[in-house]
Amino acid sequence: GQEKSEKLALEETAYEEIERDFQDVLSELSGDKSLDKFRIEYEKLHAVMKKSYDNEKRLMAKCRELNAEIVVNSAKVATALKLSQDDQTTIASLKKEIEKAWKMVDSAYDKEQKAKDTILALKEEIVNLTKLVEQGSGLSMDQDSNIRDLLKFKEEVTKERDQLLSEVVKLRESLAQTTELQQETERSREEAEQTISQFQQEIQQRQNEASRESRKKEKLEKELRQVQMDMDTRQTEIKALQQYVQKSKEELQKLEQQLKEQKILNERAAKELEQFQMRNSKLQQENEQHSLVCEQLSQENQQKSLELKAKEEEVHQMRLDIGKLNKIREQIHKKLHQIEDQKLEVEQNRETLKNQILGLEREVEASKKQAELDKKAMDELLRERDILNKNMLKAVSATQKQIDLVKLHEQAKRNLEEEIQNYKDEAQKQRKIIFQLEKERDRYINEASDLTQKVLMNMEDIKICEMQIFDYRKKIAESETKLKQQQNLYEAVRSDRNLYSKNLVEAQDEITEMKRKLKIMTHQVDQLKEEISAKESALVKLHLEQQRIEKEKETLKAELQKLRQQALETKHFIEKQEAEERKLLRIIAEADGERLRQKKELDQVISERDILGSQLVRRNDELALLYEKIKIQQSVLNKGESQYNQRVEDMRILKLEIKKLRREKGILARSVANVDELRQELFHMQREFLKERTRCRALEEELENPMNVHRWRKLEASDPSTFELIQKIHTLQKRLISKTEEVVEKELLLQEKEKLYVELKHILARQPGPEAAEQLQIYRHTLREKTKQLKVLSSELNMYESQSQEYKYEIEKLTNELMNLKKKYLAQKRKEYIQKNKDRVPMDNTFSMAKPTGPRFTGGGFPLNRPSQVKS
Repeated sequence: GQEKSEKLALEETAYEEIERDFQDVLSELSGDKSLDKFRIEYEKLHAVMKKSYDNEKRLMAKCRELNAEIVVNSAKVATALKLSQDDQTTIASLKKEIEKAWKMVDSAYDKEQKAKDTILALKEEIVNLTKLVEQGSGLSMDQDSNIRDLLKFKEEVTKERDQLLSEVVKLRESLAQTTELQQETERSREEAEQTISQFQQEIQQRQNEASRESRKKEKLEKELRQVQMDMDTRQTEIKALQQYVQKSKEELQKLEQQLKEQKILNERAAKELEQFQMRNSKLQQENEQHSLVCEQLSQENQQKSLELKAKEEEVHQMRLDIGKLNKIREQIHKKLHQIEDQKLEVEQNRETLKNQILGLEREVEASKKQAELDKKAMDELLRERDILNKNMLKAVSATQKQIDLVKLHEQAKRNLEEEIQNYKDEAQKQRKIIFQLEKERDRYINEASDLTQKVLMNMEDIKICEMQIFDYRKKIAESETKLKQQQNLYEAVRSDRNLYSKNLVEAQDEITEMKRKLKIMTHQVDQLKEEISAKESALVKLHLEQQRIEKEKETLKAELQKLRQQALETKHFIEKQEAEERKLLRIIAEADGERLRQKKELDQVISERDILGSQLVRRNDELALLYEKIKIQQSVLNKGESQYNQRVEDMRILKLEIKKLRREKGILARSVANVDELRQELFHMQREFLKERTRCRALEEELENPMNVHRWRKLEASDPSTFELIQKIHTLQKRLISKTEEVVEKELLLQEKEKLYVELKHILARQPGPEAAEQLQIYRHTLREKTKQLKVLSSELNMYESQSQEYKYEIEKLTNELMNLKKKYLAQKRKEYIQKNKDRVPMDNTFSMAKPTGPRFTGGGFPLNRPSQVKS
């Protein structure tokens, strides 16, 4: 192994040296255009040599792999053979156990059948005895004794039956276990056979691959020879050109140094350009992202403003509802005050009115102060009058709606008044009904007192009757006990009679059954004799099968020996290939020597250096052009930088403007939200102010004429009942709770959206830049190359699969032929065996003169007149 590794290392070093020499020559030739044809041919030679080296390497690796696999497969085959031998021994032992088990099962089955027959016969006897008992036949002492004997016999039979059943169960369990073991052994044997067949197929495939590799190697050797011939022809041309190349080499080196410097400068400029482009693209992406974020925020703001408007409208409606409820509540309070006024005296009414007047005066003063404040607010709101004028049209429509609502409320008031009158009528009706019911109640009380007296009378009668019933029950219980004693005596006598009659019938039935059993036993003995003869014939067949299996085993051993010989042949073939490799290495060493000679001849080409002078001048001109181009590119870059800076400044200005606009938008949104509330508040204040003014005027008029008697009048209201008002309050509270819950949910949603917005910002910040895109492009390129390689490999795989199918078809043909041969061989053996038996028949007849002609059976069930050769 170490020698092989050392050889491989030497070969690799030699190949690397050759590769370097090739590269040096190619670099020398690439500078001169006049040597293009020569260079192309030289490159072709290099490619051919590379291919041959790679093929050689691949072949060597495949040979090593095949050797390793052959060793592994041989070990596997040996283990499989051992397993198959072990399996055969286990199969034979299990077969013997199964035969024993079957015999046990047959005997148990016979016993079970006998027990079943006895049980059926006993059942029939029981039926007959019951019939006789019903007819009423008497029993004698002899019959009693017979019945007892039969009962004992029956108990013994039942015990035997139970024992047999338990034995049958055990035997069945053992049979099931043995069958499972047999199945497992058969499966293991089949698996071993399958593994052997797989190993054989793999060995054949490896052999075919080795033959293919040898053919490929021969082809490659032919190609190498042709290449060497071409090399000899080309070497003459190389010698002529090498001198010319040496002269141009030094000048080229100078030019290359200058080019390298220019390349470095160009690369720096290109890198800077790429960096600027990267920055520009990043900024553009950021700008796009910011614009998208702005759009999303604007959309969210619009949605939120709409939601806020909806909420404000709902709040406004709620306030209106609360105002209405307050009005209703005030009306209720007024009603209560009026009722209290009706109850109380006139003096108390005066005092309350005075207090109310004082309160109203205070309210008037407060309203005046509020009016002054409102005037100031009005002065401030006059500035916003132009805006409010536009909204006045909307307010007019709203007032019309409110007028409609007032009308509806008036209608509702009328309806309520009508309902109150209805309720009063119903109350009068109910009073009448209550009066009638009270009369009926008095009548029913009188009737109930009469009925209670009657019930007490009846209760006394019932008690007397119950005493009589108790005495009668005692007498019945005593008579029942006497009856039960007599019945028990009668049943005891009857059971004795039935027992004796049953015993008689059972005895008679058992006698008849015993006769039947005798007949059945004779039939069973005949059947058993027939079964023994059938099993002996089956045993003979099994012996024949065992002999056939042993012969097949011998053939398999022969095939294994053949496979081992084939493995040895492949080893010899591999050794030959290694010797050929050594030869090829020697040839490569000779080629290295020739290459060194060519290097010495190249030194003579230096004398032709003067020709390259003209080419140097051309190169200088090209360099000047390149310098000019670089200057132009630098000026373009400078312009690009200035424009880029301008764009950056524009971006900064735009960002500042966006921030200002956002602030203005937030302020406007807040002001818009407040405007609607202010309008509503103004509207309410105006309405309240008008109400207060009207109240003040009315109070002033009343104060001017205090002795007006007509102003004291009973106020009749059509307000709803307190229960209805409570219900309305409950419904409104429920609505309020639901609305607050909705508001809380909306706030939670808003918080979640804000969290999502922050997370998205972080994700956008983490997202990869243009470097990742470049890496992606590289990965895509590599992926394409890999897919191409995969396609090539898949095509090769298809080729190998088609070849494997052909080999499988051939293997199937060979197996079929082998099977036919085996069948023919077995038929021939059987014919020979029959002829031998025929030859032996007269010899046996001479000895068996006085013996019977039929087959004679002994202990194991095997015939003794079987020929001795069968055992072998």
